[in-house]
Amino acid sequence: MSVVIIGLIMPLLGTMLGSSFVFFMRRDIPDRLQKTLLGFASGVMVAASFWSLLLPAIDMESGNVLPAALGFLLGMGFLLIIDEITPHLHVGSNKAEGPRSRLSRTAMLALAVTIHNLPEGMAVGVVFAGEAQGLTLSAALAVSIGIAIQNIPEGAIISMPMHAEGNSRWRSFLIGTLSGVVEPLGAVAILLLASVLGVALPYMLAFAAGAMMYVVVEELIPETAQGTHTNLSTISFAIGFVLMMVMDVLLG
Repeated sequence: MSVVIIGLIMPLLGTMLGSSFVFFMRRDIPDRLQKTLLGFASGVMVAASFWSLLLPAIDMESGNVLPAALGFLLGMGFLLIIDEITPHLHVGSNKAEGPRSRLSRTAMLALAVTIHNLPEGMAVGVVFAGEAQGLTLSAALAVSIGIAIQNIPEGAIISMPMHAEGNSRWRSFLIGTLSGVVEPLGAVAILLLASVLGVALPYMLAFAAGAMMYVVVEELIPETAQGTHTNLSTISFAIGFVLMMVMDVLLG
């Protein structure tokens, strides 16, 4: 049970870690560190989408690929709709684009990150719900770790601009942290509904895979491909992918 609790709150811990950068960094996250983190998180999340989510969803349906395909497309579509109706998040650039608003740029970033965090939290809840039905605990933890790593720069791009706009470091840290609170809440909600939604678990696993892949393709990969040190992203992507694959296949 303690391992499950750690897995549920790990994405929030990633956000807290990123938000804490406001205490000891004056500027943005160093480009090398950002590229490494985003590349590693991308590799873990891509591998997890297949090994920990899509493949088990297909196996649960005895090889029937339709539920996995439908769930995957719904997950991608859900995140696409969120991006269309909310400020659009750019993980590495401290910018948000979206509908005109009276909110400050930083408030828009906080709103965008918070809304994007909800389906990610639900994804964590889904894999731990699946763990009770045969999904490996290592796979569930790997998904949680991948999302936590991805949340580190997200926490930083809220807290650091908040401080630059005149807020205290503690207030900036708190606001950045609060953007990640929806993740364990979403995960717990899914776990509480797991017994009711048991028949829909294959669809939910694939939905989580689609949501995670959308984040990787739309947000993480474009950021890792910009500017310098892109080789670091490629190398860390490969390491993250292989690590996730080994954890799922050998430890499962």
